[in-house]
Amino acid sequence: MKEIEQEFLDSGGVWEEIVVGKHFDISRGDIQNQGELVPYEKGISFIAQNDANNGFVGKFEKSEYRRFNGKSIIIGRQTGIVYYQPNEFITTDGVLVLTLKNKSFIEKSFGFFIVSSLRKALQLFGYSNTVSAKKLDTLKINLPYLNNNFAYKFMENFIAELKALRVAELHAYLQATGLSNYTLSDDEQAALNAIENSKWQIFNVEELFGKATRGKRLKSADRTAGNLPFVTAGEADTGISAFIGNNVERFKPNTITIDMFGSAKYRNYEYGADDHIAVVHTDKLPKHAVLFLTSAMHKVANAGQFSYARNFYAKDADSLNIELPVKNGEPDFELMANYLQAIEKLVIKDVVDWADREIAVTEQAITDNDNLLV
Repeated sequence: MKEIEQEFLDSGGVWEEIVVGKHFDISRGDIQNQGELVPYEKGISFIAQNDANNGFVGKFEKSEYRRFNGKSIIIGRQTGIVYYQPNEFITTDGVLVLTLKNKSFIEKSFGFFIVSSLRKALQLFGYSNTVSAKKLDTLKINLPYLNNNFAYKFMENFIAELKALRVAELHAYLQATGLSNYTLSDDEQAALNAIENSKWQIFNVEELFGKATRGKRLKSADRTAGNLPFVTAGEADTGISAFIGNNVERFKPNTITIDMFGSAKYRNYEYGADDHIAVVHTDKLPKHAVLFLTSAMHKVANAGQFSYARNFYAKDADSLNIELPVKNGEPDFELMANYLQAIEKLVIKDVVDWADREIAVTEQAITDNDNLLV
């Protein structure tokens, strides 16, 4: 990586601080009520300001809403999330869209650089200081330049090298941790076969796990440095805004947090939380069962009904009703755990297979390059 950047600098390349508004047009989505959208599997992608699937919610019928071209950048006004969007989409009025002023598309490598620079610059924003088009217009970010233009070739080479490096590291990590073992057990295979034919039932979250707990506000200025993850609303770093040493309530590992936007996350570590976080006490269940529950809660709470204007609180967690597989009229936590373990292994298998393919392609490219030098 250092060699590629040094070659770039030696050739006259520089890192320049640019003003976003001078190079990019800033637009805004116009969907105010997601509930009015009509699902359609061959329709247009709907993007929201959440952390799942690059902001992708689903496909819906094309309508009178504003359509944005792909190969552009989206920014969540409340959450501060930043994503590169490769395909045409529609979005909410809580999302800002960046496109180049010269009307050319933002190719993937360039998009990744923009996303990385924006994420760093947007760290000063959050739910108490939201991003607006006006603020974004004057925001400064750093991007590579060569011969008075964006250094597209450098960015392409840098991303390709970074990808190859990360794939190799991933492969080594999977081997070292034993995660490359993705053979399903009999129970896991049985869970995959049984889940669709299982009986499902609606359960109330408070009745299952007791009352959720609301965190307490701790101003940034009052936080002292330490080792305890402090969870706030937002998607960056899974909502961890700082590591603190303050004497705050410590929540147990293996629990679920739901932030003010209805975004549910699994926590496998001890943590503190601010007043925009609701904690659901699932710590007595197996890890993979809690992962299943996290998904079930997120599906209900993060359906678009909560926003900066209408926050999700602990009382909303208590009133959540989620659908779960049952056995003898009770939640079948064993089936949930086995099912999630099976899904985890299937995902790992896909990752391992993908990593093997990428490593093979990289090795072939290196071989081809060496042959050219002979």
